[in-house]
Parts: sequence; structure tokens; C-alpha cells
Amino acid sequence: MSLPDSRSAAPCCAPRGHGSRTLKRAFDVLASALGLLLLGPLLLGVALWVKADSPGPVFFRQLRVGRGGVLFRIHKFRTMQLGAEGLGQLTVGKDARVTGAGRLLRKTKLDELPQLIDVLLGDMSVVGPRPEVPKYVALYPAEVRDIVLSVRPGITDWASIRMIDENEILGAAADPEAAYRDEILPQKLDFYLRYAQTHSLMEDVQIIMATLLRIVLR
Repeated sequence: MSLPDSRSAAPCCAPRGHGSRTLKRAFDVLASALGLLLLGPLLLGVALWVKADSPGPVFFRQLRVGRGGVLFRIHKFRTMQLGAEGLGQLTVGKDARVTGAGRLLRKTKLDELPQLIDVLLGDMSVVGPRPEVPKYVALYPAEVRDIVLSVRPGITDWASIRMIDENEILGAAADPEAAYRDEILPQKLDFYLRYAQTHSLMEDVQIIMATLLRIVLR
């Protein structure tokens, strides 16, 4: 597993100014509140569809690692059969556990929209490194982990855009778990590390626009 070398990167990661953090948080609160308000009818429609499509709750609540290593439960629309996580936390290719509604929700990324709740609560940001489950965060080198977890995790980031077809890549691997650990995770960490060191509000806007464009053109 070839992970980013934080020894040369760490000195570049000076703490963000208080004003910068305040501006980012203000943007998150405004964007998430406005998003929940404007997308309310869509969110309600999707929730009803998820509920009617298969037995189980509307939301999938999974433990993720947030800023400073604090654990929180993420909000996503449920896209898998009830109890699917017991068979593994990775979604691989045309996973049989994915529901009918879940296939479209995953393709369009609509399953991620409830994370606006997590942004409003302060557990996440609109833009930031994607929050991982504890078992994969445990693989981060200590110095890299400290830098990546110095910012709130986000709904989208450069890794999400560049690696949007991750499921298909894992589906073609002989050992999906090893492929994720040894090939995909190191690439993600490189994006996470760079974002944590250099992020700005302008970059956040660029990432949001690039995410929307990637979804539309997919």
C-alpha cells in the first residue's frame, strides 16, 4: 500500500485562520439550510420511494470518522437491502444487495443529499475529504491522519469527482478489499491531504460546480 508521504507535506499544513474557518462554516450553514429548504419536495419524494421500494428505514446511518477523529453517524438514503452491511462495507460492481431505487440513487448521487443534515449539524462540510469508516481511517499514517482529520469531512471533493466510478473498478478486481486498500485509498488520501493543506472558499465553489457537471455528464 503506497500512501502519501506526510513528512514532506506536514510543514505546509499551517492552521487555517479563524476568519477562514468562520467563513467556511457560514457558507456551509447557508448552503445546507437553503439546500434542505429548496430540495425539500425532492427529498420527501425520494424518501417515499425508498420506503415503498424495499423493507427498512429511509436513511442509512453508518458510523464515520469526522474532524479531530470524532465519530458521527452519517445520513444517506438507504440504497441496499436491510442488513446488507453485515456482508461487507464495500459496494462492488453490480452489487446484488443494492435495491431497485438504490441503483438510480447511487448513479445520480441523490443518496448523498441527506448529508446536508450533517452539514447543518456541524458534523460535515459541503466540501471536504469524504468521511471514511473507522477500519479504513486506522490505515492512515499518523501524520496524514492528523492533517486529513483537521478539517470537516465533506459531501464532495476532488476524489469523489475523479473516482466517481469506484464501484465499477472494484467490481473488476479479483480482491475488491485489497484493491480498495492498496490502490484506491492511497489515491483518495493524496486528494484529501492536498485539500486539507490548501483549501479555500473559491476552491470549494469550483468543486461544487465540477461535481454537478460530472453528475450531469455521467
